[in-house]
Order: sequence, then C-alpha cells, then structure tokens
Amino acid sequence: MSPIELTAAALGLANIVLVVRRSVWNYPFALAMVSLYGVVFFEAKLYSDALLQLFFFAVNLYGWWNWSRSRAEQGEVRVERLSGAARLAWIAAVAAATAGWGWLMHRHTDAAYPWWDAGIAMLSVAGQILLSRRYWENWVLWIAVDLLAIPLYAVRDLWATSALYAVFLAMSVWGLIGWRRAMRA
Repeated sequence: MSPIELTAAALGLANIVLVVRRSVWNYPFALAMVSLYGVVFFEAKLYSDALLQLFFFAVNLYGWWNWSRSRAEQGEVRVERLSGAARLAWIAAVAAATAGWGWLMHRHTDAAYPWWDAGIAMLSVAGQILLSRRYWENWVLWIAVDLLAIPLYAVRDLWATSALYAVFLAMSVWGLIGWRRAMRA
C-alpha cells in the first residue's frame, strides 16, 4: 500500500459518506480522490480504471454544478427515478460498452484483467452519470461495481482500495435504502 493509495482511500471514504447523506460537499473529496486514483490504477496496469478517473473528474464537476442547483428545502439533494424503458436502455448500453472497451483493452494494451476491469469501468461510468443526475438506480450499479472491484483490487495487491470498496459496498446498500426513502417522501 502506497501513501497515495491510502490517501485516496481516505478521501473516498469521506466522499461516499457525504454522497449517501446527499450532501453536495461530497464533490471536493471526489475530485481529490479520483486525481490520486488515476496514478494508483495506472501503476497497477488497470488502464480502464486509470482512464475512468479522468471521466470521473469531469462528471464530478458536472455533478457538483447539478447538485448545487437541485437542493430541497432541507438542503439535501432531491432524488429522481428512471422509467422501466430507461433502465433497459442503460443495461444494454453498459453491456455493449463493456464488450467494446474490454476488447480494446485486451487487443491493444498489456492491461491486467482487461474484461473484468472494463466491466467495472463501464458500470462505474453509468453509475456516476446516474448519480450526477440524482437517480436512485445509481446505487444498484455501485453495488455491482463494488462486488466486482473488491476481488479485482485484491488480486492486484491494492489492499487499501479493496478494503475501501468493501466499505463502499455497505455504504451503497445504505445509500440505496436512504435514497429510496427520500424518493418516496
């Protein structure tokens, strides 16, 4: 475990606690975390995850702007819901993107576990977009990401990151429950 990985994991923990609580202040922590994780994942030859951090940086800037405009009276962010057709479209898009990105990483890089990493990356892209748009379904995707990421990061000896994703899994379940309640209120 490097000091950069440990710092990124600590920032990630702060970030997810604030996201679950629907606080707009999650975004400064997210921006710092993804900046550090870009380095960590590149060094671990998890190129999909390394490139994903650039995407996360941009989408976190958008999310910060969007959430700042979408606060309820009590200061928390309002929650939205996808239609059934939109859910199916997201599933199809993630599957197609995973297949395409996994093939590119397998064919053109020396990436470790290119297909596994691609699945995590594409689910994360969809999850981050849905999170930034305030859709509660983002938590379902984050649960899937966490279940895939924990063992991948462990086999790459990223123990602090694997442990962080175990915490993310618990927090994602908490987020799913909390956001569903907020959506109904």
